Amino acid sequence: MRKKNDTVRYTAKQIKSKMERGEDRTDWRKAKAMTGKKLEASIRADVDDVRGEPDWTQAIMGVPAPKDHINIRIDHDVLEWFRANGRGYQTLMNNVLRAFVQSRRQPTSRG
Repeated sequence: MRKKNDTVRYTAKQIKSKMERGEDRTDWRKAKAMTGKKLEASIRADVDDVRGEPDWTQAIMGVPAPKDHINIRIDHDVLEWFRANGRGYQTLMNNVLRAFVQSRRQPTSRG
C-alpha cells in the first residue's frame, strides 16, 4: 500500500504569518464564546472520552510473538468478506485462525 504524501510542513514563522492573515481554520469567535459550562458539557458528550477504570480482563502481558510471512491461496469470496471489514483484515484473519486453533487444542491434564 502506498503512503499518501500530502503532509505539509511549515516553520513557526510561516505559521505565525498565516495566522496574522487569518488563514487558520480555528473559529476564534466560537472558541471565545465558549463558557466553562458549555465546555464541560462538550467534554461529557464526547464518546471517545474514557471515564473510569479500563477493563483489563482480556489484557495479555508481554510482547506478541513474531509473525511469519507466507503466501497463501484463499477463496475469493472469503477474502472479499474479510477485506470488506476494512483496514486490519489480515489481523482479523489471524485472529479467526487463532480462535480455531485454540478451540481444537487438547486441554493439558493436571495430575
